[in-house]
Amino acid sequence: MKYLNEKSEVSRDFEQQMSKISPFELKNRLINMADESVKKLAHTMLNAGRGNPNWIATTPREAFFLLGSFGLEECRRTFDLPEGFAGLPQKPGIAQRFEEFLKRNEAAPGACMLRNAYNYMLMEHAADPDELVHEWAESVIGDQYPVPDRVLKYTEVAVRDYLNHELCDNRPPVGNMQLFAVEGGTAAMCYIFDSLMQNHLLQQGDSIALLVPAFTPYIEIPELKRYDFDVLHIPASRMTDDGLHLWQYEEKDINKLRDPKYKALFIINPSNPPSYALAPDTVAQIKDIVDRWNPNLMIVTDDVYATYIPHFRSVLADLPRNTIGVYSFSKYFGATGWRAAVVAIYEDNIFDQLLHNLPRKRKSELAKRYGSLTMHPEDMKFIDRMVADSRQVGLNHTAGLSLPQQMQMSLFALFSLMDKENKYRTRMLDIIQKRLKALWDSTGFTLIPDPLRAGYYSEIDMLVWAKKFYGEEFVDYLKKNYNPLDVVFRLATETSLVVLNGGGFDGPEWSVRVSLANLNESDYVRIGQSIRQILTEYAEAWKGGECC
Repeated sequence: MKYLNEKSEVSRDFEQQMSKISPFELKNRLINMADESVKKLAHTMLNAGRGNPNWIATTPREAFFLLGSFGLEECRRTFDLPEGFAGLPQKPGIAQRFEEFLKRNEAAPGACMLRNAYNYMLMEHAADPDELVHEWAESVIGDQYPVPDRVLKYTEVAVRDYLNHELCDNRPPVGNMQLFAVEGGTAAMCYIFDSLMQNHLLQQGDSIALLVPAFTPYIEIPELKRYDFDVLHIPASRMTDDGLHLWQYEEKDINKLRDPKYKALFIINPSNPPSYALAPDTVAQIKDIVDRWNPNLMIVTDDVYATYIPHFRSVLADLPRNTIGVYSFSKYFGATGWRAAVVAIYEDNIFDQLLHNLPRKRKSELAKRYGSLTMHPEDMKFIDRMVADSRQVGLNHTAGLSLPQQMQMSLFALFSLMDKENKYRTRMLDIIQKRLKALWDSTGFTLIPDPLRAGYYSEIDMLVWAKKFYGEEFVDYLKKNYNPLDVVFRLATETSLVVLNGGGFDGPEWSVRVSLANLNESDYVRIGQSIRQILTEYAEAWKGGECC
């Protein structure tokens, strides 16, 4: 195994060992290596490995903190002791007091948004003013358990409107979308996998399908002994005529879902890391498969990057009966630390039907499991079972996302809904696209225009460009003489740049994943130049006859 940097301490055995671990665990090793490079070479470490954005949405946070002042004022109105004790917000007349508070603080940051959000809920949903403001006051203070435990009444109303706008392109299907507020998209994944198993909708060894490349937990969780699913990986292998990735799926591969042995399909849409939305023809094909071949196919779609594609439409909107939707507020609003997300399921859904069709023995087992919660456990909906399962059933009475998290989530949603001119979205997309252009222009590679590209991440397949620039013989040389991880290790040790290996996401082995969210535009110039330089040095070694 050859290494172009003679000072590199990376060994062949080490690279082989690292190829077996999650790219997010590998990232920590790369950060350490990049840090050592910083010390030796006086570089600045740039970490493009993680998707945590380097921005925040300010207006909904200003509204949250101003609402907190109102909440404290309401608590002290009940009683206020010098030792630091106060009472709880009282509902009678609270809406009028809120309106007076906004008048007194009309120039305060967040006041305008709070007023508009309040008016939106009254005008669009005929919300009871006292009930609404009391929920808001208690939420921002966090003085109660979540009631209802699945999601607060007005949180669900606001967030449902937001999802209809962002996931359904303002054309929601017929029916009522029910939400379960959860601690980020990661919690949503855990709860969904767990409840599908607990309720025998999936069983150990069942066949499922996953569209890849994919966010690594969707690859790793099904392999755990608890699940041990038989997983069909459907690759985004569609290419242009001249050999460039489209990051879409071949019809013949999607057609494998016609086989009813595949009980579930997991989708990240737009994808991570390629960052492309599903092509309309693929969505139409999946709909046809459900309609004609596999009507009980359960679909889970994780749509966290939906807001980065104008007029995005989720599989949840097109196949509402078969689909569980996952959406996190983390990326669009710069809120990964808030752990704010929802699971969405329409009232008329295949999951409840499959529960109804379970064998009598299974139903009896589940009646015992949920019998402490209801007199009629057999009628308990799947989404409510998920809430109970999230707290081991016995703690169902304390289930639910914290009230302050739900309040901030509501304000994120309302902020976006009231931005009629899409000023926030327009600026966000402009930032991302400029970073993407800076990266690719610096590589000298070609990024073809594509309306389905979100651009939150970019996946660069080094072998595609090796073939483009130097031919198939050079590609064979790279495969023979270097480990695919050599690129990410060299970037870390020689240039203090951290990117992730695309192979860890079940993408092309020689691809690298670059997050466009967490660095400045000029940083992506440096990353792009370094990637191209590595390819150039490989080519120089090949031309010079270096091999192992």
